[in-house]
Amino acid sequence: MRLIIYTGKGGTGKTVTSCSTAINLADRKYKTLIVSSDPAHTLDDAFRLPKIETDRIDNSSNETKQIIPNLDALQIDPVSEISTRYSSILTYMASIFSSKGIDEILAYELAMMPGMTQVFSLLRVEEMMRENSYNIIVIDMPASGEALRYLYFPKLVGGIGRRLTGLMGAFSGFSRLFQAFSGMSVPENVLQYEHDLFDRLIYLSDIIRDNNVTSLRLVANPDTFSIENAKRAFMSASLYGINVDLAVINKVMPAEAIQNDPRHYYANWTKFQYGKVEEAKANFYPLPVRAIPLHNSELAGIEMLRVNANLLFPNGEDPANTFYQGKPCSIIQENSDKLYLALKVPFTKSENFDIKRSGTDVIIRVKGPTGNLVNVIPLPTITFNMKLVEANMDNNVLKIFFEKTL
Repeated sequence: MRLIIYTGKGGTGKTVTSCSTAINLADRKYKTLIVSSDPAHTLDDAFRLPKIETDRIDNSSNETKQIIPNLDALQIDPVSEISTRYSSILTYMASIFSSKGIDEILAYELAMMPGMTQVFSLLRVEEMMRENSYNIIVIDMPASGEALRYLYFPKLVGGIGRRLTGLMGAFSGFSRLFQAFSGMSVPENVLQYEHDLFDRLIYLSDIIRDNNVTSLRLVANPDTFSIENAKRAFMSASLYGINVDLAVINKVMPAEAIQNDPRHYYANWTKFQYGKVEEAKANFYPLPVRAIPLHNSELAGIEMLRVNANLLFPNGEDPANTFYQGKPCSIIQENSDKLYLALKVPFTKSENFDIKRSGTDVIIRVKGPTGNLVNVIPLPTITFNMKLVEANMDNNVLKIFFEKTL
C-alpha cells in the first residue's frame, strides 16, 4: 500500500496536482482514494462535478464518492469528524475550562488545540489504511508549514501520552492530570478513548515515517515566496524522517508566450520563471523537479487533469513509484555543545562554494558553469544559539558545523 501526500503554499496547485495524480493511478487500475480536508469543497471544483447536490462530494457525511472507475474521493469535514467520533474527549476538555468560569463557547474553542482538526482528519486516513480497501491513498494537505507539524504531531503526542500513562500508573493515564485542576472525575469512556487514541496516533506516525509506504511531494510556483516555503517544508520533513521524493513547480510560463510580445512583458516573466526553476533544481537536489507549464485554460475537469497528469509523469511513468529515497538533509549531534548539518549538494569541489550565515539561515553560493547559484537553507531552531565554525565537503555531502556560544 502507498500513501502519497502533496503539500505546499496555498494557491500553488496542490489540489489539481493531487487530483491529476489520483486520476492517473486509477487509469492504471490502482484502487485509489483521494482525500482532502479543505472545507471549501475543492475536490468538487477540481473534478468539476455536477452542481446537482446528489452528485457532489458531501463533506458533512465524511463518506467516499466514486469519481471514475477505481477512484473514490473523500472530503473530510474535520469538525464533523470530531463531533461524531471524538465528542466525549472534546466535551470533557471543554467542561474543564467551563468549570473555571470560561464561557462555554470559548471553552470549546480552547479545547480544540491548534492543529487538532488536521490530526483527526489524518486519523480517518489511518482508519482507511487499516481497512486496506485501497492500493493507494493520495492526500491533498494544507499549507506546508502547518502540514509538517500535523504529520509529526502523532509521534510527539503518542510518545508523551505513553510516558505519562506509565508514570501515572494507578491514575490510568494522561486524563487524570486534569482531575486535580478541574475537581471533576474523569469519565470511563474518556479513559478508554485516550488509550485507543494514543494507539492510533502511534500507528499513524509509523505509517508516515515508513519510507517504503509514504512519500511527501512538494508543490510550488516559480516565485521566491512559494519556493522558500517549500524549502522549509523540505528541511522539516528531512528532520522529521519523512521521505520527500518529488518537487513540482506549477504554472511555468511556456516559451511560446514570448512570441508577438513587442513590449517584452511575457518575455521578462518567462526569463524570471525559468531562472527560478533552475534555482529550484539546485535547491531541492537530489530530488527530481518537475516543471509544469501554465495551461491555456482553467485546469479543471477529468480530461484536463489527465492532460496535466501526463505532464507530471511523462513517458508512461507510474505515479506510484518512489522517485527518490534518502535523507538529503540531516542533523548530527556530536555532543551537547556541537552538531553539524549534513546536506547533499549538486557540486563536488570545495573551492566552488562559499558559505555565510544570515540570522536563522545559511546562504550557500555555488559557482556553476553559467554563473552563481544561491541556496538559502533555513536552520533548525537548535542552532539559533550556536555559531557557524566551519564547513567541509565529503563525498558530495556538505557538512556545516555549529558550536554553542559561551
